[in-house]
Amino acid sequence: MTDVSVSQISFALTLTFASVLMASMLLKFWLASRQLRHVAAHRNEVPPVFASRISLESHQKAAAYTIAQLRLGMLELAWGCSVTLFWTLLGGLSALNQWLLSWQAPGLVQQITLLGCFLLIGAAIDLPFSWYRSFVLEQGFGFNKLTPKLWLQDLLKSAVLGCVIGLPLAALVLWMMGATGSLWWLWTWGIWMGFNLLVLLVYPTWIAPWFNKFKPLDDAALVARVTDLMNRSGFVSKGFYVMDGSKRSAHSNAYFTGFGAAKRVVFYDTLLEALSPGEVDAVLAHELGHFKHRHITKRLVSMFSLSLAAFALLGWLSHQVWFFTGLGVMPNLSGFNDAIALLLFMMVLPVFSSFAGPLFAQVSRKHEFEADAYAVSQTNGDDLASALLKLYQDNASTLTPDPVYVKFYYSHPPASERLGRIQGTVQHA
Repeated sequence: MTDVSVSQISFALTLTFASVLMASMLLKFWLASRQLRHVAAHRNEVPPVFASRISLESHQKAAAYTIAQLRLGMLELAWGCSVTLFWTLLGGLSALNQWLLSWQAPGLVQQITLLGCFLLIGAAIDLPFSWYRSFVLEQGFGFNKLTPKLWLQDLLKSAVLGCVIGLPLAALVLWMMGATGSLWWLWTWGIWMGFNLLVLLVYPTWIAPWFNKFKPLDDAALVARVTDLMNRSGFVSKGFYVMDGSKRSAHSNAYFTGFGAAKRVVFYDTLLEALSPGEVDAVLAHELGHFKHRHITKRLVSMFSLSLAAFALLGWLSHQVWFFTGLGVMPNLSGFNDAIALLLFMMVLPVFSSFAGPLFAQVSRKHEFEADAYAVSQTNGDDLASALLKLYQDNASTLTPDPVYVKFYYSHPPASERLGRIQGTVQHA
């Protein structure tokens, strides 16, 4: 390939990346504006189907909360696009790399330093938004339970985990990129997948307790009901636990965590306070529906497949000079460019893959409908509907989302569709 052709491809990549980034940002702004206008236009009247259960005050709170989130999200979007442009086409990453090379010799240590500095700067840039979200937005609507001390403790714990786990993994990946030949991406993908499976295994017992307290569920009647429900579903768990989610937020949830023999059922303490016993059963049955339909397995297989394709693409791009120059980075003449390639890929991939969001959202909504149907088959459908309404109300989720916004972003069906499908399932049972 001649120098001219490299320059042409590099210039084409620059134009393509800038155009796609701008198109993605404009699309997201348009969608957010649609959602904002739609929610605001329906804030003064509760939809008739919910009128008997949801007060106008709760409905207006959900609208105000949704609008506040959208406005903050739009600001974060504009800032995030600016930061991406700074690191890439405006030369920020190249400048950081050259600065490090001015006092470090090219090699693995310099690449690890580059990766660490990039992530540290990115985390520092995000701190004001994290603070504002917790202590202004969430606190303004009565959801935040974090104290500044706990917020800082979480920040420090996350940093320690990043150093203890993330840095050795990054070092291993960078070493493999340079030492395992042209198929490094295949071996690295295997390491990456093994790491993810290991995290699923150790997270419940080693990582999660570092941030929250987990105590065994001590409600004997609830344990008996949950055990019976899980036995009917063929689900084996290592135990049932209550998490002190209320120390950080007033939001409610329940989830399965772990992998293989380490699977656990975790209830937020706020969930147990908000729902009746029958409603708790229904929420758990919904989560079991995901297990019964193998949604978790399907998502893991999809993640494995997509990540393999991504690693293969990175393996090819990391050897193309135009990939670096087209994104505003002068590659190292010594050939140590693996960290730069990895960072550029991490920034570019989300930009191009953002247009596939509606497909993944549609699959996720389909899974939620299937899990709801399973819950109705195992528990009282009215309990599930009632539990969902309470969760929508307690979490201030809007009941009147924009239909187009839903298609692009909603991983869960909107309340009207979800409750309508549940009622239809109950009537035909």
